[in-house]
Amino acid sequence: MPAQTVTPLSVLVTTVLFALFLSLTAHLAARNVLGDVDPRRALYVGPLPAVVSVVGGGFAVPAAVTVTVAFALDAVMFRWSYDQPPRVVAVMTVIHAAVTILVGVVLGGIALLLSTRPT
Repeated sequence: MPAQTVTPLSVLVTTVLFALFLSLTAHLAARNVLGDVDPRRALYVGPLPAVVSVVGGGFAVPAAVTVTVAFALDAVMFRWSYDQPPRVVAVMTVIHAAVTILVGVVLGGIALLLSTRPT
């Protein structure tokens, strides 16, 4: 018995939620590097890496390829959205990765704790 059924709607919702999560962490990274920035600019950063991640996972593309392409697209979108020099874009991309991992681990830990609570 499969753990879950994959439907086009579930893939779409997963991609949209992941894109919003990446946009939120992109805004946190941009604020860390640039100071006060327009949060709407971060909405451009999240969707492409999210699509690459979901498609890469769905087609069993090796993680090294998926992560490399997602990082490259993340940097391209930071460059396009915030119009910064390459060195600043590189710093923003690294900080975005770190913030995304940290927030993801915290949210995953909370979900794990909530899933093991007594009923």
